[in-house]
Amino acid sequence: MEEVRVFPLSCVVQNYAWGKVGLDSEVAKLVAGGDPQAAVQQDRPYAELWMGAHPKGDALIKDNRISQRTLGQWIADYPGCLGSKVKDTFQGQLPFLFKVLSVNTALSIQAHPNRELAARLHAQFPEHYPDANHKPEMAIALTRFEGLCGFRPVEEIIAFLKSVPEFHALVGNEAAEALQSSVGDPGRTAAALKKCFSRMMNCEKKVLVDQLNMLVKRVSEEVAAGKDPSGSNGSLLLQLHSQYPGDIGCFSIYFLNRVVLEPGEAMFLGANEPHAYLSGDCVECMACSDNTVRAGLTPKYIDVGTLCEMLNYTPAPARSKLFPCAQDPSDPCVYLYDPPIPDFSVMRIQIPASVKRYAVGPLDCAGIVLVIQGEATATSAAALSDMSLRRGSVLFISANESVSLHVTSPSGMTLFRACCLL
Repeated sequence: MEEVRVFPLSCVVQNYAWGKVGLDSEVAKLVAGGDPQAAVQQDRPYAELWMGAHPKGDALIKDNRISQRTLGQWIADYPGCLGSKVKDTFQGQLPFLFKVLSVNTALSIQAHPNRELAARLHAQFPEHYPDANHKPEMAIALTRFEGLCGFRPVEEIIAFLKSVPEFHALVGNEAAEALQSSVGDPGRTAAALKKCFSRMMNCEKKVLVDQLNMLVKRVSEEVAAGKDPSGSNGSLLLQLHSQYPGDIGCFSIYFLNRVVLEPGEAMFLGANEPHAYLSGDCVECMACSDNTVRAGLTPKYIDVGTLCEMLNYTPAPARSKLFPCAQDPSDPCVYLYDPPIPDFSVMRIQIPASVKRYAVGPLDCAGIVLVIQGEATATSAAALSDMSLRRGSVLFISANESVSLHVTSPSGMTLFRACCLL
């Protein structure tokens, strides 16, 4: 049955507690759209949709002519579907995991290890670091999406140390002064920033709880009195404290940039970049790995020592964290997000209402296509029969195969295509 090289997928939902609930969740809406038989439970969180062949969420093939039940089994039997370059470079594995995330409460303060550190952590602590791969990832907003990403410009951190005495108390005078005197010397600034962050992350629990309670009380009183709490980043502080009371991660907002993405905007998170997602819906693509080093805003395993040691302590403004996309010169419908790593790229395909026939062109690598909006009949020589696509449909396209779309929705279509452009 190797001739069936384009087929629809039924993908795995992860019901993590931080997800949006019921049909508030973009994940739930896509699941319900892609499969009218799917029952969405209104009181359940729908956090992530996994589109790929990761062992913890291997997609099912929705084509009864194919005996392999999952995408992972299919790729193992027919690794040529990946394309020769991807097959050889990634040892016959699909190198990326494609996701949709619907974030209701903050995800942990975290970073992902590079390949060398991932291998070391996996060897030492396999129960906490389940594989030896690195995990660069990119988030592309579907709705307004907020996160923390990278260390703020040092002047902003110094301003918070002055205006938020509780934050200063956790960092301590010595580390705060070292940061202030390092301005203008990037090497000294990085070392001082590491010292400040490590001091805060390792402070005694009682000191943390006392200072956090004082800060929350003070900010709450300012808000109640109609004062502007922005000098202490008060609104975000109260939001995080309501979700994770007594958590050291609440103070991370004074170190890390708050980044707001509008739909279509992206941020790329390379190795050792501190980040946390706060709210909203996004498409996410990452190397096929599950390695995360966490240090706050989570009930999961926390590894403060490793995190403080591994982070990139280069301060930069929030706007520098936006990752650009480029319009494809050969196809004006395609916008390419192409990060500086080999494992994945993502295309946003925006088919305008005026276009009724569109070809999803062949690539020399396998890809996964997700329909975000619109409807079409899809035809491919490699699929044997026509497929009906609608919001939430997911399609696997083998290397060097194309798919023709006859667009039937009046307002065009929006698709995302994850691939590996070596």
